[in-house]
Amino acid sequence: MEWDFERCYRAVDSRDPRFDGWFYTGVFSTGIYCRPSCPAVTPKRENVRFFPSAAAAQRAGLRACRRCRPDAAPGSPDWNTRADVVGRAMRLIGDGVVDREGVPGLAGRLGYTERHLHRMLVAEVGAGPLALARAQRAQTARILIETTGLGLAEIAFAAGFGSVRQFNETIREVYAVSPSELRAGRTRQRGGTSPNPDPSGTVGAINLRLAYRPPLHADALLEFLALRAVPGVEKVTGGTYRRGLRLPHGPATVALTPLPGHVAAELRLADVRDLAPAVARCRRLLDLDADPDAVDGLLGADPALAEAVAKEPGVRVPRAVDGFEMAVRAIVGQQISVAGARTTLARLVAAASATPDEEDGAGEEDGAPEPALRPFPSAAQILALPDSAFGMPASRRATIRAVAGAVAAGDLDLDPGTDRAELVRRLVALPGIGPWTAGYVALRALGDPDVFLATDLGVRHGAAALGLPSTPTTLDAYAERWRPWRSYAVIRLWRTQ
Repeated sequence: MEWDFERCYRAVDSRDPRFDGWFYTGVFSTGIYCRPSCPAVTPKRENVRFFPSAAAAQRAGLRACRRCRPDAAPGSPDWNTRADVVGRAMRLIGDGVVDREGVPGLAGRLGYTERHLHRMLVAEVGAGPLALARAQRAQTARILIETTGLGLAEIAFAAGFGSVRQFNETIREVYAVSPSELRAGRTRQRGGTSPNPDPSGTVGAINLRLAYRPPLHADALLEFLALRAVPGVEKVTGGTYRRGLRLPHGPATVALTPLPGHVAAELRLADVRDLAPAVARCRRLLDLDADPDAVDGLLGADPALAEAVAKEPGVRVPRAVDGFEMAVRAIVGQQISVAGARTTLARLVAAASATPDEEDGAGEEDGAPEPALRPFPSAAQILALPDSAFGMPASRRATIRAVAGAVAAGDLDLDPGTDRAELVRRLVALPGIGPWTAGYVALRALGDPDVFLATDLGVRHGAAALGLPSTPTTLDAYAERWRPWRSYAVIRLWRTQ
């Protein structure tokens, strides 16, 4: 969005939740920062300054408001839609790359020096990579403090802090209370019940709310995911989506239930250090940081889509938790039905399920919501399978092996911070991958908001049902008016066919 004081102040004065995550309100008379929808009395203009990120507000010496929880606001849609270096960096930081690999690792992935990357982030976001990662660590620590019975020292290291002292100082600076006071306050809100009172000391389930900007068409998301759910990996029942995850420090399971105003998430992790990347991947999967007003405003202006947008506002792009998984799904889905692809993928998962990589997963502990759910096989597991496990033509099997080999060797990066144009070029250079497959991967694995699959049969059928051109060339030309949200148009056309 354009930074304009009057526009931002009007959003704060009207407590408009649509702007949550777009910017943060710093109130220097009280020393706190809030989300625009904070229910507190509107501060005076002379006491207000607006920040592009929570980290920038913290860098200015402000603490998070304990009433509106600005650190838990939806993320800025910019970081999902932008394909430039700053957007890619923000996605990688959100996935925990700085905590795992440090700033040198982040800079190396992006192909820039640490100094230049720092300059770009400060100019755009108001804070460098260390400050952004620190803000994320503080939020992760708060979630663990309030939802688990882990000791505070354990939480400090699980959240990515280098020492208990650093952890204590950061929590005091960000929330103006000590970690023990933060836990005590949450216990009082629960009516005296401590979080996770399990005498065994295990973490158990971590329950939290994932915010989004309304409207959210939850039924469209769940229908899409249910139709393509691979047995053994994911399942949709009773309005809840469950699946296995592969995270940096081990496997996990997640249950996501869309509710009014938030998505309830239940996470079971093998290692609590994976909380931040797990949350980032769940948000990415459900496209929770999208700006539905901007998307629906543009698509709804087209008479062909106006009725569908008015009837189903807030349709999102179902994305992915694992780029390699989505690449395999796209290849398997070439020229076969969704049901056929699901059957083939289920066989592939079953064949790979007995490998040592997947033993003793987080989803197998007592009380897990779905013990059978496992992460999708890794590139190494796929490479280790015999030809008989694939159940598909030899050419398609060779394509999957080529992608798995490139990922395993580090020659193909399918992470959310990947350069989108470069990924498409690398994919189409592999045997058996054409524009449709590369576009599908960009749409779902990378979350590119402006992919249009003009040759897709479902897209063409949907266009024909709306009276639009249905040949690939003419339809592609017509879709130019839907930029930069053509990926959302694809989802709506699929729903129309």
